[in-house]
Amino acid sequence: MDKILRTNFDNLCSEDRELQHAAFLYILDETKILVDWAYEVWDEMVECLRHKNNRARAIASQVLCNFAKSDPENKMLEDFEALLAVTKDEKFVTARHCLQSIWKVGAVGNKQQQLVVSNLEGRFQECVTEKHTTLIRYDIIQGLRNLYDEIGNEIIRDKALELIDTEEDLKYQKKYARIWKAS
Repeated sequence: MDKILRTNFDNLCSEDRELQHAAFLYILDETKILVDWAYEVWDEMVECLRHKNNRARAIASQVLCNFAKSDPENKMLEDFEALLAVTKDEKFVTARHCLQSIWKVGAVGNKQQQLVVSNLEGRFQECVTEKHTTLIRYDIIQGLRNLYDEIGNEIIRDKALELIDTEEDLKYQKKYARIWKAS
């Protein structure tokens, strides 16, 4: 890993928000493609999922989701529970950032896809008691749509439509269904 990358990773947990944000944007850009250095900072990012600062937790979750494509050893299968825990973060904005990125994990292989789809299904069902149920469910359905668009597996589409059908409030059922209208 070069010095610029290392400095940016060090800045992801900075208390200086501007420095942290600039580092985050840099790392997101770098991880849009497969990288050969993901394991050099993987464990740091997993540890950062439990950081005292919610912004650091949100950033770590998004970076790990981007790392999924750079994971030939399938470490994500072991660390997925820690990532999933962030979707239930005490700070809703943090949970939401993770929920909106977690679909990327499912795009890299069958095991990852099954893991993501089954856990998103579980989150969809269990979030009914949470404060922001409709936003969580919207993000889950959108994530399933993103995953479907990426890999085209009809099982994902069927699962999303099945989840939408379980929504009791017709207003929200229609809102979630709009995500799938184009398919």
